[in-house]
Amino acid sequence: MTTIQTTAAPPAAATRTRPSFPRRHRAGLITTASILVVLVFWEVVGRQMNPIFASYPTAIVRQFGVQLKSGLLIEALFDSLQPLLLGFFVAALIGVPVGLLVGRYRAADAALGVYVTAGYAMPLVALIPLFMLWFGLGFTVKVVIVVVMTVFPVVINTRAGVRAVPRAMTEVGTSFMATEFAVMRKIILPATVPHIMTGLRLGIGRAVIAIVIAEFFTAIGGLGGQIILAGQRFDTAGLFVPVIVLMALGVGLTRLVGWLETKVAPWADPADPNRD
Repeated sequence: MTTIQTTAAPPAAATRTRPSFPRRHRAGLITTASILVVLVFWEVVGRQMNPIFASYPTAIVRQFGVQLKSGLLIEALFDSLQPLLLGFFVAALIGVPVGLLVGRYRAADAALGVYVTAGYAMPLVALIPLFMLWFGLGFTVKVVIVVVMTVFPVVINTRAGVRAVPRAMTEVGTSFMATEFAVMRKIILPATVPHIMTGLRLGIGRAVIAIVIAEFFTAIGGLGGQIILAGQRFDTAGLFVPVIVLMALGVGLTRLVGWLETKVAPWADPADPNRD
């Protein structure tokens, strides 16, 4: 009789190796390479064009340093950040409760849903002259414009999140004699958090657009005012400085909301580090 000797396979944990540096930082490396390619192409092409019509990265960096040293850029950024953040905060305070009500109750949806859809679909820029008549040309009208242009994505995404909650979950709560407030607070709201955060991320982009439009229409101030002044002087490099600052501001605030989502609702993080 022959005996067959088998060797036990090593456990999976023992054979698992740490991914290489390119594998772990693949997304960051691709993003960095993409930015470098665009900057090099922009530098080469921009130097061949009339500086009245276009600029290039090194000239923009020089102008950035000039505005930074003079304090003009910091002052403009601060003037824009105040109404932007306040308006976004007010829009979130309004949009989340309204979205919960409209998504949960048919009566609320019948009463308010048409206004939410219309407000999201219509070009709200057309209302800015009316806001200027009502609120003047100062800080208040900027906040109002940011709120009006930001609140609707928050409402719509919150409503979609409420409607995505499985009915079985709410029925379990009611079968245990939970009050409507308890069902909303302990079942619906936690399940809706990912949709709320998505609405806030979309709202950030709308808020940045809103503050620039508000500064274009209402007063020469903030980053939007710097864009107008640079355009009037045909200073293309100076015009790109606030534009790039606004882009960085939008990206940074969006990343901040995404980070906040991982803390508030870590179970909803869809990121898969092993995906190709």
